[in-house]
Order: sequence, then structure tokens, then C-alpha cells
Amino acid sequence: MREGRVVNLGLVPYGEAWDLQREVAAQVAEGSVPDTVLVLEHPPVITLGRRAEPGELHVPRGAEVEIVETDRGGKSTYHGPGQLVCYPIFDLNRHGLDVKRYCRDLEEALVRTLAPFEIEATPIEGLTGIWLKSPPRKIASIGIHISKWITTHGYALNVDLDPAPFTEWITACGLDAQFTTMARELGRPVSVDEVRPAAIAALGDVFDLSFGDTAAGGLDQLIDDLRVELGAPHPA
Repeated sequence: MREGRVVNLGLVPYGEAWDLQREVAAQVAEGSVPDTVLVLEHPPVITLGRRAEPGELHVPRGAEVEIVETDRGGKSTYHGPGQLVCYPIFDLNRHGLDVKRYCRDLEEALVRTLAPFEIEATPIEGLTGIWLKSPPRKIASIGIHISKWITTHGYALNVDLDPAPFTEWITACGLDAQFTTMARELGRPVSVDEVRPAAIAALGDVFDLSFGDTAAGGLDQLIDDLRVELGAPHPA
């Protein structure tokens, strides 16, 4: 089992988090930090993947949401508070050099994250993300970018937020589908803080990583610098 690092960033605007991903990816590539998972939430934002099409957007006038074009795969999706976002920044030289396997492993990590909450989730052949069945409803989205075998972006799990933007503001992931949340399925409020430990444990199990309190050198400084820019406190 290899050493890994988890960094809980709290609520971070999309652009700042993307900048941090690139900085951490460079450090993972040079070997100065271990495989790292950034765990966070975003203010309302619609992100457009490389396969997004103009017709997917139907945001109502006056909606308070940022729109960002990204380098991840896939089409459009929505992020907002109450959604657990995990950005694994891994060197796939340590994890099989297999893009399809990496995507399957992210799916498996999501399935294992939901299992302790007695939510039975699964991938569906031909569709992206993680779903609940009967009827099919999407609970998590996956979109990744890989450069020189270093991964960025990752997944977003709908914990407790209004899913309306997925269908009313965009054609999310290019699909005419139902979307759900953990809170809706459990019939009670669920916090991101409640789900985060299960998500971290699942990523550790699937990718054979130990997320202890490890030193990460310059990574800590990068995070502190980001917090200063945002004027935000460093999470405990």
C-alpha cells in the first residue's frame, strides 16, 4: 500500500480549484508529492467538457451560475454546494497505465462510498457516471483528464442539493435523464462532512493508498497560497 494525501479545501470557486489541480499535478509528476486527492465543494457552476455542444445550455436569464469551459472529457454538468467533489491527482504509472481501468476504479470507489449509507448504486453500460435503478436516476458524474499519465478532474457526488439545474439549466452529460441525491434517497438531510470519510476510505481501498497525515512539502504552501487568494480560512 502506497502513501497518499487527502486535502480538504472546503468551498472553492471552480477556477481556483482548477489552477490548484494543475499545480499539484506538476508536483505529482515530478515526484515531490504523493498521489493526492483534493476534496471540496464548488459554488454554483456549469462546466463544459470537451464534447459539450451549445444546445446543451438553457440557463434561465438571471441565474446566478458561472459557466466554465474545461479540458475534462464528457459534456456539460453542474456543481454546487452540497455536492462532494473529489479530484484524484494520481500518477497512473503506479495504477496500471490503463484509462478504462482508471474510470472503472472511480466508479467502484463511488459504489463503495454509497454502500455504508445502504444506497445500492451501479454503473450502467453505455452511460457515464453512477446510477440507481428502477427507475434509472443519476447520483454521481465522472469526468477526467489525463496528461502524461497524470490524472486531474474526477467525480462529483450529489449529497444534498437541489437537482433541478441538471435538467432545467442544462442537458447534463448530454442525457435526458433523472437526477437524484443521497438526501432524496434517504429521506433526510445529509452533509458533505458526513459522506467525506466514506469517500476517502473507498478511494484508499480501490487504489491501494493509505491516506495518513503525511508531509507533502510544497503542496501545503500551494494550498495556503490559494487560501490567501480566496480570503478563506484553512479547513481543520
